[in-house]
Amino acid sequence: MTSRCFVWSAVLAMTLMLGLCGLSACGRQQGVARGIPPETVANYVHAVIEADRTFYTIHVVERMQKKGLMVASEKWRVSNTLPLPAQFLMESSDLAAKTGAKLRYRLIGRWPINPQNGPASEFERKGLEDLQAHPERPYTGTGTSGEEQVFQAIYADRAVSQACIGCHNAHGSSPKRDFKLDDVMGGIVITLPLGP
Repeated sequence: MTSRCFVWSAVLAMTLMLGLCGLSACGRQQGVARGIPPETVANYVHAVIEADRTFYTIHVVERMQKKGLMVASEKWRVSNTLPLPAQFLMESSDLAAKTGAKLRYRLIGRWPINPQNGPASEFERKGLEDLQAHPERPYTGTGTSGEEQVFQAIYADRAVSQACIGCHNAHGSSPKRDFKLDDVMGGIVITLPLGP
């Protein structure tokens, strides 16, 4: 079951990458800047990521745990368990990166269990603060990554199931233990290149 989820995630990521490459090529025709605005592309990417992760959380992790068939854990690689929903997102991001596409996405939070998932820049810190007040809209901006100009969008990452809040509220390394359903737990950062 787990390998099937990863295969579908990889297929969706590859389809998304091919679509983004096609959009980039369309925008370069005849030297005229055309194409879909980066905000729209980020919204499309977020919709796919959110749908995949929500489906995995509710229909795989939560269902398997309720039936007592399998649990999700941090040590899924060595313990024959399912990856946590956050790990599912990180693994799919790594698979997408292996296609050579310059699209990146990751989870961040103000109260991360893993300190590596905290904000990595002032933009991310401000974005997380803004999402607490306005979770219905992404926090966006442009910047640089190395020498490349990029567009970034941070979307609210909400607690979509009891599995999410149960894990975060009970985890020994969690700095916040009072999450409720639909709370903003952090953000999903999507980074898109603005050049060819």
